[in-house]
Amino acid sequence: MLEQSILLTIGVAFLITVVLSPIFIPFLRRLKFGQSIRDEGPKSHQKKSGTPTMGGIMILLSIIVATLIMVNQYAELTYKTFLLLFVTIGFGLLGFLDDFIKVVLKRNLGLTSKQKFLGQVVISIIFYFIARQFEFSTEVTIPGIKDPIDLGWFYVVFLIIWLVGFSNAVNLTDGLDGLVSGTSAIAFGAFAVLAWNAEQFELSIFSVAVVGAVLGFLVFNAHPAKVFMGDTGSLALGGAIATVAVLMKMEFLLVIIGGVFVIETLSVIIQVASFKTTGKRVFKMSPLHHHYELSGWSEWRVVMTFWAVGLLFAMLGIYIEVWI
Repeated sequence: MLEQSILLTIGVAFLITVVLSPIFIPFLRRLKFGQSIRDEGPKSHQKKSGTPTMGGIMILLSIIVATLIMVNQYAELTYKTFLLLFVTIGFGLLGFLDDFIKVVLKRNLGLTSKQKFLGQVVISIIFYFIARQFEFSTEVTIPGIKDPIDLGWFYVVFLIIWLVGFSNAVNLTDGLDGLVSGTSAIAFGAFAVLAWNAEQFELSIFSVAVVGAVLGFLVFNAHPAKVFMGDTGSLALGGAIATVAVLMKMEFLLVIIGGVFVIETLSVIIQVASFKTTGKRVFKMSPLHHHYELSGWSEWRVVMTFWAVGLLFAMLGIYIEVWI
């Protein structure tokens, strides 16, 4: 019965997104919720200007509905389910505000970095205090090290770094048609397998709900994209995958399974550090996917390559957790 829940959850989430999209995309277009493309980006992206954004709303709705229905039916609704939904919705609302300011108020940069950071920190702190009410452990595990490490009071700082860091990492990765949809489906799929193996079924169902939702979205987000998820989707997905890893006590395994997101973020850090210290750029453009674009790769080739790398990282993460 539980095995059946996985397929049903993916199917329900996928169908919700696929059914909503043909209704929601024209609605976004009528409201003129079109993406503005920054001038400093690749010139080939200018033709994407006006493509409806905020498609992350469909992903969020699909995740919420599928998770609540299927966890209630096949597992048990506990504080972990509600924490997952709280962080996902919270980061999603933050991304929605960012998108709304960009596309409706015509401020191309959206929320300021300080405003966005403050919102992410507040959500992370609330997550910490709710989790501690249920005596959630402040220990973290590191792959290859037998005994967990208790961070004590520093755990709240760790949570902020993890949730804020990975929400922004996924957000940075969202720069090409289908890139985040595919890489997040792979990463959440890996955590679904690990959660199932650890008999944490509510976390497994949530993870496969995300897989179904983003795969349904990918039908309309693959190149050439008919809709973008915007910060509404990318910030929510980043916060969600960090939360799954934290609740499973596989925090540092996320660095491996989410390797594509980590590499994309490092490319930005390296680029900025190099330019500020030497005046030279390491990459033609960051994040890294733009470097390959400007090196002559087609957008679809970059996306497929990053998906393949993401799959390798996911398989490595599962191998390390299950067999080492």
